[in-house]
Amino acid sequence: MLNIKKSFVCKNVRDYHINTLLAQHHVPVSGDVAVFEVLNLGKHTRIQTDTEKNRSIFQGDFIMMAFGNRYATSQLHGLIPAETQDVYHILGQGGVCGIIENMNQQYEAVGPTELRLVGYAVDQENKVINTIQSKKSLHIFDAFSQGKSKLILSIGGAMDSGKTTTAAYLCRGLKRAGKKSVFIKLTGTAFTKDVDYVVDCGASEGLDFTNWGFPSTYLENEETLLNLFETLYREAEALEPDYIVMEIADGLLQRETELLLNSALMQRVSGVIYSDSSSTGALSGIMLLEKMNISPIAICGSLLKSPLMVAEIQAKTNIPVMGLNQLGAPEIEAFIKSSIESTVIEDRQLAAAI
Repeated sequence: MLNIKKSFVCKNVRDYHINTLLAQHHVPVSGDVAVFEVLNLGKHTRIQTDTEKNRSIFQGDFIMMAFGNRYATSQLHGLIPAETQDVYHILGQGGVCGIIENMNQQYEAVGPTELRLVGYAVDQENKVINTIQSKKSLHIFDAFSQGKSKLILSIGGAMDSGKTTTAAYLCRGLKRAGKKSVFIKLTGTAFTKDVDYVVDCGASEGLDFTNWGFPSTYLENEETLLNLFETLYREAEALEPDYIVMEIADGLLQRETELLLNSALMQRVSGVIYSDSSSTGALSGIMLLEKMNISPIAICGSLLKSPLMVAEIQAKTNIPVMGLNQLGAPEIEAFIKSSIESTVIEDRQLAAAI
């Protein structure tokens, strides 16, 4: 029996055996579980295991991963191959593998970590095990459903713009105000770092797409994404929070982000906080959002590190610019509540005018 390091996304894979013959002809789909031998180390030198520990990997190690797609502008773009390959790549530390299409220039010299497919993990009926729970078991999205919790959406102009940190400090401020929050990361690639951080900051619970076995949400269709939202939202609501803070990964131009922001999902959102890494990026993002009829209640993100950028933004927009100290203070709850109420009044006035 091989000594296999099981990745996080495969945490629920229990009774299986390895079918090596399938490696020659099975074309994988998202969530298919397989065992690989590490050939050459590149960008990824560790994987997050099923116990959520980050373990080093070495040439010759055997690791269990799931096929998936990945979109990460500051890291890499990778896809599930349309045919069998001699060499595969690690796409994400949480256990996602496939074939890299391109990498951010900073990683080109080191290259991807290369894998050899040993065989697929199969069940007692010799069917390839898939991490994704049946999509038919997801709740059907209801645009008009009204929950008791207020839903605050954290979005950003691009990857690494500060969305997660914004969500985390907001949850911290709400906790200090005596309010309970639950965090949802709706889209992205499997890795618990973001959810863990928001919970550490103050959210009572953290949920994401991996709860339903998705190694990644990249290239999933709108129906699946909305149903996944409905399912995670109901799980969060069952915990009876005052607020649900939800992050959509990557930037405004990313496929799933753009799709969701233009969908009926926004009818369920009480308020939007926008993060960016530069003043010009923030202003451009606000203009893009205005075209979608989305008005952020605050601007946050890594741009707050520069007082000059803050001054540039404040000179061009009336949207409040808020730093981490403000987000993490108990007074943030009163600001959020007031912003939501103002939005409701504006919507009613607009509807009456129409």
